[in-house]
Amino acid sequence: MKEIKFSLVFRDMWQSAGKYVPRVDQLTAIAPAIIDMGCFARVETNGGGFEQVNLLFGENPNKAVREWTKPFHEAGIQTHMLDRGLNGIRMSPVPADVRKLFYKVKKAQGTDITRTFCGLNDIRNIAPSIKYAHEAGMISQCSLCITESPVHTVEYYVNMAKELIELGADEICLKDMAGIGRPVSLGKIVEGIKKIKDIPIQYHSHSGPGFAVASILEVCKAGCDYVDVGMEPLSWGTGHPDVLCVQAMLKDAGFKVPEINMAAYMKVRTMIQSFMDDFLGYYIPQRNRLMNSLLIAPGLPGGMMGSLMTDLETNLEGLNRYKAKHNQPLMTQDELLIKLFDEVTYVWPKVGYPCLVTPFSQYVKNLALMNVIQMEKGGQRWSMIADDIWDMILGKSGRLPGPVDQELKDLAAAQGRKFVTEDPQLNYPDALDLFREKMARNGWETGQDDEELFEYAMHPAQYEAYKSGKAKADFLADLEKRKEAAQPKAAQPDNITVTVNGQSYKVAISYDGEPAPAAQQEASAPADGTAAGGNDILSPLEGKFMLSKAAGEKELKVGDIVNKGDTVCYIEAMKTYNAIISEFSGKVLEICAKPGDNVFEDDVLIKIA
Repeated sequence: MKEIKFSLVFRDMWQSAGKYVPRVDQLTAIAPAIIDMGCFARVETNGGGFEQVNLLFGENPNKAVREWTKPFHEAGIQTHMLDRGLNGIRMSPVPADVRKLFYKVKKAQGTDITRTFCGLNDIRNIAPSIKYAHEAGMISQCSLCITESPVHTVEYYVNMAKELIELGADEICLKDMAGIGRPVSLGKIVEGIKKIKDIPIQYHSHSGPGFAVASILEVCKAGCDYVDVGMEPLSWGTGHPDVLCVQAMLKDAGFKVPEINMAAYMKVRTMIQSFMDDFLGYYIPQRNRLMNSLLIAPGLPGGMMGSLMTDLETNLEGLNRYKAKHNQPLMTQDELLIKLFDEVTYVWPKVGYPCLVTPFSQYVKNLALMNVIQMEKGGQRWSMIADDIWDMILGKSGRLPGPVDQELKDLAAAQGRKFVTEDPQLNYPDALDLFREKMARNGWETGQDDEELFEYAMHPAQYEAYKSGKAKADFLADLEKRKEAAQPKAAQPDNITVTVNGQSYKVAISYDGEPAPAAQQEASAPADGTAAGGNDILSPLEGKFMLSKAAGEKELKVGDIVNKGDTVCYIEAMKTYNAIISEFSGKVLEICAKPGDNVFEDDVLIKIA
């Protein structure tokens, strides 16, 4: 009777549901109850967006990881985290010295296993992580990012696993991040790997499209050792299959599985709900609680759907402001979502079939969304491609699984962009010394085991916002806004019809000093997005204003001379940096936003004389 062990993907449960994860006090409060459930050999404690979320809360993420992993260690439960290979635990590539420090810090903080993946399945991006993990005394679990395309075959994945095992991987994970792996094919992949070596295999899947439970049964029959599970109220939907269902199914199939302490299960379930009621529920769209087989075609991952639906609200609001200005019918969220899914399906093959997992799922989704928005405004497809997305297309992030479409090759050539084939790590030189110097100038400690140095080097902008207090202030302000919006309001008409001397008039109504809809349209910016003076650089989308996207990059200042076509700033939106290009030549008169400020579409960013 084969034994199957369970891993609770607690971090991913939250990320797949919404935008944030619990605070450290909530994490440490729930840990004993998770342990009391008695059914978990492993718990996913950190990685991915976890530490950036702590920074947004104004919390120290290093303190959070140490306190969160400690009780599991004491109970003999292994902890594991996500590592994005070349991208570490952020959205953009990381210098080699920062990646190496990453492992040293996480081992010291209590993390046992690193689940390393590359969204391009480029072995070159994973290989250094195997070495760094072993040097730090960690278990190196290497992932096959599962997707469905003409190039991603059973043979493709078995050969990839063989290479990783030869490089020293201790375990293999089938990372079915969108839940679109077909059950029988997944079973064949596991069988193929086990023929190479009887190495531990862990299966991770999201529920979204509906294959997950069947896939779990197939991979277990083929020899899988560990299965990732979630639990109510954050299982199913864009999350993971519930441990109760998986345990019952596998027990019936004849596998040896752990028993579940149901009293502890209900306690954990109640605590999760209390966290949602406290504040996390304000960042969990109801749609993410549903399963949707429309996700089979675009293949968007469950871990991204949580933030996608929240971000989509903002994009829809901006798009509908434009439509209102131009007397066009407003769009519903459903309409925008379907257009987005269709555009992802169109875009994905053209950019070389990157696996739709962080950061490349965001890149493909963002590219598709920008295409949709621009085309809805009468613009052209491909008219706004963020620098990070270009880096992926050009090969700076690694080797794409498939060929890039000729249309994009021509566009790259027209913009003077060159494709590269060298090891991606060579594009990102060491940076720790630079961050040590900056910390010294600021009077900041590098921290126990250099963990504060690591955090600053990994997340520079977020760390600075955390240290200044801006991150916490912005988060609390946003939370208050969401709480206020959630309060029930009495219905208020947008307009009324009045009759004077037998003549009817339709009158727009404004509330709390806000302009009425008609007045808003009359006072709006010109349709082409340019300012009246012709020398204002406007934001093409909503996001965070940034003068630079990397440490050491020269930032624009008042008095500088810019030329038409120069990059003058960035808008960080949907986890990518969008370069803002000046349409004018001249001197900078005013920079109208501060780095980190939220700006809206058509806001003036910079005034040029």
